[in-house]
Amino acid sequence: MNTLKAKRNTPQRLLILISIALLLLSVPLIAMQFTDEVNWSTFDFIVAGILLVGTGLAVEFVLRTIRSTQKRILLCGCILFVLFLIWAELAVGIFGTPWAGN
Repeated sequence: MNTLKAKRNTPQRLLILISIALLLLSVPLIAMQFTDEVNWSTFDFIVAGILLVGTGLAVEFVLRTIRSTQKRILLCGCILFVLFLIWAELAVGIFGTPWAGN
């Protein structure tokens, strides 16, 4: 019975995940209307959307498959850490890779 409820909530949880990603992407979109400091292209929004949705799906997968609370926290922390490293590299190039920003 519990798995039936989880299957029924999957589309709703996916909708929430996508809504949160769109809400976060709206911040630079709105900022672009008021300042020249934020200058994102369509490609920037696509990459950011893929990163946010991909991270959300990875966290959702961990929460659905791992039962140990300590392992959940550790894996979700690692996933978020990797997101922040990739985001920082794309924004300012902290590692100096060819796809670094600025």
